[in-house]
Amino acid sequence: MSRIGKKPVPIPNGVTVRAAGDKLHAKGPKGELSLALPAGIAVAVEQGRVCVTVTDQTARSGSLHGLGRSLVANLLTGVDQGYLKELQLEGVGFRAAVQGPKLTLALGYSHPIVFTVPTGIQVTVKDTKLTISGADKYMVGDTAARIRSFYPPEPYKGKGVRYIDEHIRRKTGKTVA
Repeated sequence: MSRIGKKPVPIPNGVTVRAAGDKLHAKGPKGELSLALPAGIAVAVEQGRVCVTVTDQTARSGSLHGLGRSLVANLLTGVDQGYLKELQLEGVGFRAAVQGPKLTLALGYSHPIVFTVPTGIQVTVKDTKLTISGADKYMVGDTAARIRSFYPPEPYKGKGVRYIDEHIRRKTGKTVA
């Protein structure tokens, strides 16, 4: 059995959790999420904590035990506190604007890039800093990665969309002999 999988996940204050078969539903101040667990993994809600157990003793179930516990912990943290990713636009004329569910990016191309923000994700723009927040850890990370993929940071001038804590290794350009 997994050492991580054996640890019960405490339920934060203000969060309600219910288990129904192989699904777990959680509701908190940041939203409501549900999780379908892999086959061979079961959850039980007892005494203010969620316990993840293996139902059949196969190698596949044993390998998914710790994963199931981590997914449950991420679900509970998301509905309680939420997740946040920050992006920085580096480049002359690079800017972003939010109009309803659409994010418009001007990244030096001949046309603006219009990105539809998924439901459950909030994007705020302040100068050249984008803040992506939401309850679902996967969706927040995926949205940030998709926005970054429109113009990844390049190593020569440092232009592009980068994470706030990301370090770009700069290269020297061509030298004249």
